Amino acid sequence: MELRQVKADHPELGEAVDLQIDLLMLQRRVHARLSLPWMEVDPEWLRREHAGGRPFLRFDEIPLDWTEVRLMFRQTADILLRHQALEARDHEALQHLARTGNLLEPLVARWYKARADAGRGGEGAEPGGITATPTSPTAETAAAEAAPVNADALDQVLTLAMRPFLERCAESIQQRIDLSTWHEPYCPLCGGEAEFAVITPSAERRLICGRCTACWLFDSITCPFCRNADRHRITSFTSRDGQYRLYACDVCCRYLKAYDGRAARRPLLLAADVIATLPLDAAAMQKGYRA
Repeated sequence: MELRQVKADHPELGEAVDLQIDLLMLQRRVHARLSLPWMEVDPEWLRREHAGGRPFLRFDEIPLDWTEVRLMFRQTADILLRHQALEARDHEALQHLARTGNLLEPLVARWYKARADAGRGGEGAEPGGITATPTSPTAETAAAEAAPVNADALDQVLTLAMRPFLERCAESIQQRIDLSTWHEPYCPLCGGEAEFAVITPSAERRLICGRCTACWLFDSITCPFCRNADRHRITSFTSRDGQYRLYACDVCCRYLKAYDGRAARRPLLLAADVIATLPLDAAAMQKGYRA
């Protein structure tokens, strides 16, 4: 309903809204079929990982049904192609990945670990902290060569296709651990970057992971991409209605959008708010910033 209202208020965003609705409906269907995994957390291991600034969720601890993953991957690529958000040649290569043997599994593992390792500063994680009770077969890790595909297209499809699976894990883990003292700029669960943020009624800023949608507290001014904390080198934009803010860093030239909940009529709705703030993206990019 919120997305359709965005489309009614901003007809120029109609195509983006239609794309988001199709993606959201697909993710909701897959999400509903997934069992909530039981994640056992060892308190002492958790303390060590927390102290070392290491994300908690390892790839081999994620219960994945690879039939569901491949289906989600293919259908996500189909939606992006239908809405002209993916080139036909990239779509063909991505479909080849999903349909041919075990080509997709090692790519998904590398995609996940690359971001999580970056979040941990490349350090190895200590094993044995979280134990997942799988509801389906786990990924095969044999090396495989993939069909040539644009790296940005692959990252875009993987981020969208893996979201329901990572969200399910995040839902389970967040019920059992306290994230109130995690203040790193990357996700405490999967190591992903912040995609969005929400400003709470008490003026705190909480970052929202672009992969698993976990939420955690972070300094209201510090850049979550380069850790610049100089207020004079942070530029802020506000939407006309004051509902959204954008923080742009003059050091790394990246920006992050936020939903201002201090006088909001509703809670954050990530799927809708990401689209409603596209005019802020355009304004930031015109000034030389990037997402």
